[in-house]
Amino acid sequence: MAEWTFLTNHARVLLCIAHDPGVRLRDIAQAVGITERSAFAIVADLTEAGYVSKQKEGRRNRYQIQSHVPWREAVSRERTIGEMLDVLAAPEGDRGRGASGG
Repeated sequence: MAEWTFLTNHARVLLCIAHDPGVRLRDIAQAVGITERSAFAIVADLTEAGYVSKQKEGRRNRYQIQSHVPWREAVSRERTIGEMLDVLAAPEGDRGRGASGG
C-alpha cells in the first residue's frame, strides 16, 4: 500500500512556518520529507496566495503567516488559515477543546 497523509505538503510546510517563523528551507524540506527545491516552490505558492509574507533578515528569511486569509476551498471559505493552524498546531492536550478551552 502506498504511503499517504491527510495533510498536503503545502499544509505541512505552513505548519513548519507556524512552529518556527525563522525556519530555513533546508529544515522545512527535511521535516516534510521533500526536496529543498520543492520546499522553495511551496513557500513561493503560499506567499503568492497571500497566506505567508516573508521579510529578509540578513541572509535569512523570516516568515509571517497571514492568519486572517480564508481557505482556498469554496466549502471552507468562512474559515481562516489562523483557525486551521489553531487546531493543527495546538499542543496535544489542547486539541479538540475549541476556542473556549473547554
